[in-house]
Amino acid sequence: MAEPVRKRRFEWPTLAMLTCVYGAWLLALFPLAEAAPAAAVAVLTLAAALHSSLSHEMLHGHPFRSPVLNAALVFPALTLFVPYLRFKDTHLSHHRDSRLTDPYDDPESNYLDPGTWAALPGWRRALRRANNTLAGRLLIGPALGQVCFMAADWRAIRAGDRRVLAGWLWHVPAAALVLGAVALSPVPLWAYLGVCYAALSLLKIRTFLEHQAHEKARGRTVIIEDRGPLAWLFLNNNLHVVHHMHPRVAWYMLPRLYFGNRERYLKVNEGYRYRSYAEIFRKYLLSAKDPVPHPLWPSG
Repeated sequence: MAEPVRKRRFEWPTLAMLTCVYGAWLLALFPLAEAAPAAAVAVLTLAAALHSSLSHEMLHGHPFRSPVLNAALVFPALTLFVPYLRFKDTHLSHHRDSRLTDPYDDPESNYLDPGTWAALPGWRRALRRANNTLAGRLLIGPALGQVCFMAADWRAIRAGDRRVLAGWLWHVPAAALVLGAVALSPVPLWAYLGVCYAALSLLKIRTFLEHQAHEKARGRTVIIEDRGPLAWLFLNNNLHVVHHMHPRVAWYMLPRLYFGNRERYLKVNEGYRYRSYAEIFRKYLLSAKDPVPHPLWPSG
C-alpha cells in the first residue's frame, strides 16, 4: 500500500515533543530532584522512555531528511544502555516483514528455534518462560534483552564487524554526556540506573506482543486500539501494523490513518487486535502469550 499521508514540510509536533522531553528531563534532574525526589524519578523515567520512542521516529527519517541531523537530535543516551546506531540497524532489519518473528533473521524476535530451545538447560528455559509473561517481561525483560543483545554484538565485534563496533564507540560520548549531567545533579547514580531500567521496562509493554507467529507475514503484526497514556508514551506505535505498512508516516498521523480505514487494516493483519493495554494486562500479566520455541518453525 502506498504512503497515504503526505509528510509535513516541518514536523513541529515531533520537535515540540522532543523539546518537552529534554526540558522535563533537566527539570527533574535538578530542581525537582531537590524538592521531590520520588516525583523526579517518575518524571525521569517517563522522559527516558519517551526519548526512546522519539529515537524510533528519528531512525525512520523524522523530522528531517538528514539522518545525521535526526541522530544528533537524540544524541544524549537518556536510557544509557542501547546505542542509537545499533538500535537503528537492528530495527530497520526488523522491518523486513517477510522475516518477522524469525528466530535468526528478525533481531527483535523473542522466539527461539525449537532445536535451540531443546538444548537449553532447565534454568534458562525457566527464565525464558517467565519472560513470556507480561510480569516477567517487565521485571526481567530489560536485563535478559540487554544480555542477549550485548552478547550478540560482542560476537559480531570479535568477528570483525566494524559497523557494530562503531555503534558502540559512538555510544560512549552519548552515555558520558548523560552520566556527566547526572553526576552534577542531586540524583544518585544508582537511582538513575533504576530510572533507565524502569524506562526500558515500560517500553517492554509495547514490544510484548507486537508480533506473533503466523503463516502469513501480514498476520504477524498487532493493532492495539488504545488511546490512553501508554499510546502517547509509545507515540501511537500500538497501531503497529499501520506503522509497519507506512514506516515513513509520522507518529501523530497514525491514528487518523487507522481509525479512518479500520476494517481494511484489520483485514490486512488477519484480525490480530486488542482493545487496550488494560485487556493485555488482564490476559497476560501472569500467563504466557505464546510458547518460546517458534510454533511454526521446522523442528527437524
